[in-house]
Amino acid sequence: MQDVSNQVSKLLEALDGLGLGERVLTTPAQLAAFGSDALTAFHQRPAAVVVVQRPDEVVDVVRLCHEHGVPFVARGSGTSLSGGSLPVAGGIVIALNRLDRILSIDPDTRVAVVEPGVVNLQVSAAAAAHGLHYAPDPSSQQICTVGGNVAFNSGGAHCLKHGMTSNHVIGIKAVLPDGTVAMLGGDSTEPIGPDWAGLFCGSEGLFGIAIELTLRLLPVAEATYTALAVYDGLEAAGDAVAAIVAAGMLPVAMEIMDALAMEAAEASVRPGYPQGAALLIVELEGERETVDVDAARLAELLRASGAGEVRTTEDPDERALIWKGRKSAFSAVGWLAPDYLVQDGVVPRTRLGEALAEIGRLSEEAGIRVANVFHAGDGNLHPLILFDGREDGALERAEALAGDILRLCIRLGGSITGEHGVGVEKREYLAEMFAPDDLELMRRLRAAVDPAELANRGKMLAPA
Repeated sequence: MQDVSNQVSKLLEALDGLGLGERVLTTPAQLAAFGSDALTAFHQRPAAVVVVQRPDEVVDVVRLCHEHGVPFVARGSGTSLSGGSLPVAGGIVIALNRLDRILSIDPDTRVAVVEPGVVNLQVSAAAAAHGLHYAPDPSSQQICTVGGNVAFNSGGAHCLKHGMTSNHVIGIKAVLPDGTVAMLGGDSTEPIGPDWAGLFCGSEGLFGIAIELTLRLLPVAEATYTALAVYDGLEAAGDAVAAIVAAGMLPVAMEIMDALAMEAAEASVRPGYPQGAALLIVELEGERETVDVDAARLAELLRASGAGEVRTTEDPDERALIWKGRKSAFSAVGWLAPDYLVQDGVVPRTRLGEALAEIGRLSEEAGIRVANVFHAGDGNLHPLILFDGREDGALERAEALAGDILRLCIRLGGSITGEHGVGVEKREYLAEMFAPDDLELMRRLRAAVDPAELANRGKMLAPA
């Protein structure tokens, strides 16, 4: 412990030479806000926080961390739901929020170049003047940053058709854990050679810090059509999703909310959802003629699936309210319980109904309420496990239920995470999903880039 303290002290002395001044935070009051991310069940106070304002400052700080053997964690808005930006004991946090410039937008090549602290939604706002938008749309897109999206390969409601963050990042300028600056990918939407940018996406900060990102932009659709369908149970709604996909349709989004999630949304932002046990949101977009044809087919499929009330709209304001309700669900469950855990396991679409029925059984067996809201189109479940942390053992019981749900996803042929990442929360489940050889390969790859495990130590892979 003494060696760690000495390393940090020497690092702080070296940081003084960078002229960062008051942007090196060390007092308990200054560090309090950085002790956890959106997964508040985990907490760790960093030794210091460095608020950078220029890319070269990131390079300098990482080089000093490497020189003094001090681990570091990059942090944007801190919206990680897996403890991905949790500080490391005896380490520092490099805060990237002030690296928030949109450096360029090229409407001809449909490419934007941004810094990592740019808020997700700001990219689309800047591209709108050119009839373009940035497709990845996590529920936290009003506050989450692009750098964090890249670290965890975020998706969002509309990733069914458009893909995850990795499908829209074509170039990354990154500071590797030893302070070396590397360019991964480039500015072409048709790259050749190894997909180094794709490897970096979703690496949860283990390969370093992105300081510049080249993003693919898409044209704003000519027509958008949104349908709401009510069902008498989650299993029926899940089966409807499978039927829509089996019919050969590819909506831009398919989302499901259960009665608890709808109740929370209504209490929070009042989207005016129809009442029922489960709500399916289906959105189509594309050329006018294509959307009209697909809307007619969708109406037939919804009727055949046993939907009760069905509402449709193409009004932008009505659509915005629908999605505001859906994307506020995580925060809105605060109206239902003081605390919650959220998982994001994945199951095959063909087994959605089975998974939802089993989650209902597990919830009842544990005596813990679960609000379900999820990306139904790609089987990415987001069960919100509600509890009161003031009660003895409540957190432990909630975590046990979360673990049972993750193991269910593995049994059904799915994954322990779709977009939130492994972080610190799900490390123990990696060995249940991957064979020992797979895990060893991951460790070897990490060691090739960062043998000292300085970059986001303890995330995804437990420290050696």
